[in-house]
Amino acid sequence: MITLIKALLVNITILFSFTYNANVLFPFKEKQDSGFKHKITYGLVASFGALLCMLYPIETLGETHFDLRMIAILIATIYAGLLSGSIVLCCVIVFRYLIGGPYVAVGIAVSVLPFIIGIIFRKMLLKTQYKWLASTGIFLIHSLLYIMIINLFIPILHLPFYFIYFTIFYLTFLALVFIIEHLIRTNKQIEEMVYLDKLNMVGQMAASIAHEIRNPLATVRGFIQHLSEDSEDERLKRYSPLILNELDRTNKIITDYLSVAKPSGFHLSRLNLETVIGDCVDLLRPFASYSNTSIVFHGSGSHYIKGDEDHMKQAFMNIIKNGIESIEGRGEISISLKEDPFSHSIIIIISDNGKGMTGEQLKKIGLPFYTTKTKGTGLGSMVTNKLIREMGGMIEYESELKKGTVVKIKLPLLP
Repeated sequence: MITLIKALLVNITILFSFTYNANVLFPFKEKQDSGFKHKITYGLVASFGALLCMLYPIETLGETHFDLRMIAILIATIYAGLLSGSIVLCCVIVFRYLIGGPYVAVGIAVSVLPFIIGIIFRKMLLKTQYKWLASTGIFLIHSLLYIMIINLFIPILHLPFYFIYFTIFYLTFLALVFIIEHLIRTNKQIEEMVYLDKLNMVGQMAASIAHEIRNPLATVRGFIQHLSEDSEDERLKRYSPLILNELDRTNKIITDYLSVAKPSGFHLSRLNLETVIGDCVDLLRPFASYSNTSIVFHGSGSHYIKGDEDHMKQAFMNIIKNGIESIEGRGEISISLKEDPFSHSIIIIISDNGKGMTGEQLKKIGLPFYTTKTKGTGLGSMVTNKLIREMGGMIEYESELKKGTVVKIKLPLLP
């Protein structure tokens, strides 16, 4: 019994260590849209962990090899994807074949099992808020099938062995799921801090130069207007509207910079979310109609949040307007609300069927000076992201090229 527990503890230590090492190499993210290099690395790290578990097995009946390599396969498949899981599985199968013995086929079969289960239940575990419940369901299905395979080829094992092995298996699997989820949240917080540092950098620069630029611009604008009214020069009359438009656009850019640098004070109050979004939709409908775009708001009931009404409307209108401008030809903006009872929050989903973005473009949305528009500055999205965060919310973007973009805003609900 003591030998069994010691061997299992060695396996647990190996799995925990390699999980943290994988996160150090390539930090875990909420949406593992990792590139080929990341997936290969995750697969190799998990493979080393699984192989070390096999080097320190729990031997029962002399020729059988029990260890926790199945957890490495399961975790790699669920969190890193099919390619990473396949790498771990192939390494485990080869190593188990080299170990030999009369139960090689059984060892390979029970190694393939977690890979298949991981593929089937991957989306369920990643999307659900109830990780422990989903993890428990996956564990029960895996354990039942595992016992069935074992009992077909190996004499009945003692009940105490099953109890200890599967209890530690369950606790280790559950612990790894929660560790990875915790690392994902921590990595996201680090990204937020880096992002806010970039905002502060832009803010300091904007505050130092914006006012100095505005004064001469106002003077230039005044003289252009005065000269165009009194002058008989046809070229001046022809080009002065263009000059004034460009000066106004420059002034708007400076205003956006100042919004990042010194946002106006927040006046927090209890807001009806449906009313706020409804007002934004009404204001933008004429602009949407002009662009052959319809706005559909699927809102029902009353959800109350704490925020600044003007800033909230500014954030929503920026997102909806970006969606309208991304649509080429006829399109639709869809707005829906979804409650998250687990965190007592509301998720606002704003989707469009515009041109969408590539993975690289998506990563840069909201960063200083980045925009997908030909005449944009990127400050609109930047201001929007900052406003949502300052009101205690979270914002994330999902997009697929030529299919559209989905923006999800998560805000805490008031009772």
